[in-house]
Amino acid sequence: MVILVHGLWMNGMDMTIMRQRLAHSGYRSHRFSYHTLRHSPLQSALELQRAIAELDAAVLHFVCHSLGGLIIRHLFHEHPDQRPGRVITLGTPHQPSSAAMHLAHTVPGRWLLGRSTDQGLLGNVPAWTGSHELGSIAGDLRFGMGMIFPDIPRPNDGTIAVEETRLPGMKDHVTVHASHFGLLFSREVQQYVERFLASGKFSE
Repeated sequence: MVILVHGLWMNGMDMTIMRQRLAHSGYRSHRFSYHTLRHSPLQSALELQRAIAELDAAVLHFVCHSLGGLIIRHLFHEHPDQRPGRVITLGTPHQPSSAAMHLAHTVPGRWLLGRSTDQGLLGNVPAWTGSHELGSIAGDLRFGMGMIFPDIPRPNDGTIAVEETRLPGMKDHVTVHASHFGLLFSREVQQYVERFLASGKFSE
């Protein structure tokens, strides 16, 4: 089974196409929805643990977009004895997010970020232990907040810099020509996701 974890300001419906494609390839999936502004990543991770504890599956994979990947890091830190499976993050800022730092400097920006910055988008997220294989997919199509905040390092996906998606202990990393939101709809990303789920690597 594949657990789908969405990103900031979303509710999981944005991952519907990915879920349909996974089903077409024979994967069962479960959409986890959480409050991206009212709850910290740690709180959301604890909610996720309660949700997956009810699932009947010997293997649990995780595919996470953006902030969702940080929730998974909290999940594995708090509950390291997870079932076998692999983790894929899409546009997740495993390093402090330059875009979030820009927003956090203003009152409206802090309101927009909510509690996503509490051991989240600004850093201080638990380290990845490497107990499960993690693959990180980055985008390099600059379309989004990166056009407003020119200081976001290039290349970037319009929101997250490619260098911010790298994580010590990850198994593999790949960059595709897609924007931050476009990562969810890219067929190339889908191919990489399914390849990593099957083999633990993005290359054939």
